[in-house]
Amino acid sequence: MHAANSKPEIAAFMQTQFAFAGAIRDPANAAVPKDVEPRRMAVYQELFYNNIEEFLSNAFPVLRKITPDEKWHALMREFLIEHRATTPLFPEMPREFLHYLEQGRAPREDDLPFMLELAHYEWAELALSISEEVIDEESVEHNSSLLTGIPVLSPLIWLCSYRYPVHCIGPDFIPQQPTDEATHLLVYRDRKDRVGFMELNPVTAQLLHSLQQNHDKSGEHLLRGMAQAMQHPNPDTVLSGGLEILQELHSRDIILGSRK
Repeated sequence: MHAANSKPEIAAFMQTQFAFAGAIRDPANAAVPKDVEPRRMAVYQELFYNNIEEFLSNAFPVLRKITPDEKWHALMREFLIEHRATTPLFPEMPREFLHYLEQGRAPREDDLPFMLELAHYEWAELALSISEEVIDEESVEHNSSLLTGIPVLSPLIWLCSYRYPVHCIGPDFIPQQPTDEATHLLVYRDRKDRVGFMELNPVTAQLLHSLQQNHDKSGEHLLRGMAQAMQHPNPDTVLSGGLEILQELHSRDIILGSRK
């Protein structure tokens, strides 16, 4: 008898849950459940919104600073109403917000043209800071030659290319058009868990891309290949300049060393 009555009870409880969640997400349009006092519901609505809005404001500080208050809060409300998160983990909320901007939200005419790129750039710092990737120190020779050896990149790096100079954007610089050349930025986390950024010229960006794809070639082999592709008249100049870049990357724990 108890089992026979449980299904309607569960269904009613789930309906209440959905109604309660709907009233929290969209207080302007969703009805408050009958058995919930409006004054108490208002407390839940305020706490829910303020916690998420504050967390996302801190995760995307530049985007928040350059977005007018009315538009920012409208964007937050749209996110809460329209997006369905795939994880209950609060630190993943910025990634959910980025997914919403990229895939779930129709662009608006008054959107900042670089909004998606800026949001990705700001998210990358947080995402890399909490990444659970682990450096395999056992497979690396820290002090061996980066020219004769096979350079090993840290797993804690992200090579990003943007149409806008997102690292320069702020209240005093709001670009309306993309730059003629892509902006290449490297986000990395060193062995002391400090997150850093590097702006890269096209040659360094290409070198890092080659290192990401490399499994068996020495640093010298890669640099001479780049010199050939560039049709450089003096390959040794590329080699010496490339070695300085490799050493700089090594000093920042972007290159961990050479493969054992």
